[in-house]
Amino acid sequence: MIRLLGSGLIGPPAIRLDGPHCYIRPPLPRDWREWADLRATSRGFLTPWEPTWPADALTRTAFARRLRRQAQEWRDDLGYSFLIFDRGTDALVGGLGLTNIRRGVAQMGTLGYWAGQPYARNGYVSGGTRLALEFAFGQLGLHRVEAACLPTNLPSRGLLEKVGFSHEGYARGYLRIDGAWRDHVLYAILREEWQA
Repeated sequence: MIRLLGSGLIGPPAIRLDGPHCYIRPPLPRDWREWADLRATSRGFLTPWEPTWPADALTRTAFARRLRRQAQEWRDDLGYSFLIFDRGTDALVGGLGLTNIRRGVAQMGTLGYWAGQPYARNGYVSGGTRLALEFAFGQLGLHRVEAACLPTNLPSRGLLEKVGFSHEGYARGYLRIDGAWRDHVLYAILREEWQA
């Protein structure tokens, strides 16, 4: 299990988790341009599924703010953000995060993810998700990981089911997506299900 509290850590540790055709690692300042370019070219593809982007969403300043917040979340054991890269080319293809980490009797977190449009439906996010689940259940010692998506997002639902999540319910007005409170379908996977 990772213990980062009190370590004086400025940013996330230098870790890289490798899968068969992708790897994940925490974002670094040098990733800004590639991240901003991929998000910009994928904007129309991503915005129907995400919270409304602020006006400065893709600026270097906003990216630096994001990295500071993510580093604080790592330090406080509240969230763990990663970027997903193609293992052969090192191209940035998407991102994912384990957020809303709850300890105590819960030992759970929430998974979120995105893929750049040129890389969607090519196995990168499912591969990255498998790596993130190994991290969540192994190094973080979580018992449960939850995920939610819009009912109409069939590729996302398929991805969750493919990697072993179970459909658990329906939440009305669950998250504010693209400027409106939207219903979501709820999924989860338990450590023992992952290990099996």
